[in-house]
Amino acid sequence: MNDNAVQTELLRLFERHGVELERDEEWLTTDGDFPAVRGSWHEGAEGSPGRLDVDVVISEERHIEESFAGHGRGDASARDALKAFERDVLHVLLAACWYVTDDRRIQLQSWELGMRSWDVFASPLSFTRDDVAAPEGLLPGLHSALQSESLSGELHWIRLFHRRADDGSVVNEALLDNQPWPAGDRLLGQLAWPSTEKGYSARCFIALDIRDY
Repeated sequence: MNDNAVQTELLRLFERHGVELERDEEWLTTDGDFPAVRGSWHEGAEGSPGRLDVDVVISEERHIEESFAGHGRGDASARDALKAFERDVLHVLLAACWYVTDDRRIQLQSWELGMRSWDVFASPLSFTRDDVAAPEGLLPGLHSALQSESLSGELHWIRLFHRRADDGSVVNEALLDNQPWPAGDRLLGQLAWPSTEKGYSARCFIALDIRDY
């Protein structure tokens, strides 16, 4: 699937969820302005998954970067990655960037951090296996970890990733505004993740925005 076809798929996807975007060269824009979206597809080598990169530009200097693996062959691989984007990230983006909120798809909370009140939009933990349960304490732990951060009064986003390999080795990765976040790594390491013989991975996407009064 070429990038033009990916843009068409994204255009239709956003439209199905109530957001009409416009084509502007290689971007999909909101009434000719930000937020703007671009998807890029990278075909995988033989036997390897492809990769969908999705960029969401929210201002001149800030943009969200997320990537999704696509399994299968040809266009089916790209569509698999698009489904992962829809399942894991889209509904948080819709709420945080376009104010289209579906509380059936995301968790909504209000947090006090520093001297500010924040609206929090969190996707459920998405696992690569259906028989793995989420550990307790993720969002309360995340709230505590953010207490020590000096967050500017604008939109922020967090990506959390946990992988347990078949041999029991574990990888944790936390990003805050696209940058490595050590406090988030420590949080992931403290959670009681399921210990299974067969490996799995889990990811979660969260956005925080200043609450309007």
